[in-house]
Amino acid sequence: MWYACVLVSLLTTSFVQAQPAEDRFAAVRFLEGHWKGTATGEPGRGVSEREYRFEMKGRYLSVKNKSTWEIVKGKTEPEIHEDWGLFSYDRNLKAVVLRQFHIEGFVNEYRLTANEADRREFTTVQIENLPAGFRAREVYRIVSKDEFIESFSIAEPGKEFQPYSETRFRREPMPAN
Repeated sequence: MWYACVLVSLLTTSFVQAQPAEDRFAAVRFLEGHWKGTATGEPGRGVSEREYRFEMKGRYLSVKNKSTWEIVKGKTEPEIHEDWGLFSYDRNLKAVVLRQFHIEGFVNEYRLTANEADRREFTTVQIENLPAGFRAREVYRIVSKDEFIESFSIAEPGKEFQPYSETRFRREPMPAN
């Protein structure tokens, strides 16, 4: 009898080890790399530079973003926006989560709310340092393995999402460190 238990245990272990691990970051893996883009929207026209990199043995996908907007009438310097972010996988929610930390002091927590072949949508579940009820949404439309378009929208409390900016990113070679 104990031979049968050992055999079943070995077969079960072999079967479990043979199963490929689920790629929890499959929805955002295409982002890994260095990107440059042109932006349009509420702040005017601008350029963006962004880098996505897997960190801590692949448990997190970090992002650093810098957008520089053209000088507008009445201002003497361009608007510069920076944010850092971390994508993680929440096993309890079974969802990819994005936390963004903005130079203006906002912290946005998004969840992946749509995962289609050529489109990813992240919608906030919480925003720190804004009045309650504000929401944000980021949509990534994948044009090719080396190009995507990010649309960022904001909704004031009780209102529908309104477009704020759109950036067309193209993959660039990684800069030398």
